[in-house]
Amino acid sequence: MSARLALLLGAALLCGGCEVPSDTGKPCVLVKKDPKGTTGLEAIPVSPNDIRFNEDFISFGSVDCEELVCVRTAGTELKTTGEGDALQVLGYCSAPCNLDSATDCSVTHPSTVDDVKQTLGCRPLLLDETALSDLKKNDPVTFEEYFGRTESPNFCASKGVGTTGS
Repeated sequence: MSARLALLLGAALLCGGCEVPSDTGKPCVLVKKDPKGTTGLEAIPVSPNDIRFNEDFISFGSVDCEELVCVRTAGTELKTTGEGDALQVLGYCSAPCNLDSATDCSVTHPSTVDDVKQTLGCRPLLLDETALSDLKKNDPVTFEEYFGRTESPNFCASKGVGTTGS
């Protein structure tokens, strides 16, 4: 066995037990499409005026998150960072999930706040499955504009109060 192969096997065995924490639940900045953007891909931070207290807010394109999804749960305290014109609304990183899975939304990130950690689960944040599928089939351009490549309405989210929306 060559030294290189032995080194590779040793590294593989050592890392086999390493657990990489998920960023689900980690604080992130909510973003929205930049109306001044030229490509449609530019994003700007969400301001407190964009938030409705009793509606969930799901943000696609948040570079703070592995899955590029940042969520603010309806009815929760508005958390911000920055000041003045640079004030940004915070949410937490999310990911698409399966309602039947008990582990899709497990929280391992050390920065996750306790209220999110204790109540995070898989639930619908977008239109229901049928409406999402119909929109994708009947108006793919609008679907892509609002939902990107999302295939499911279900995301890891804290169980807050109020209704789903935004």
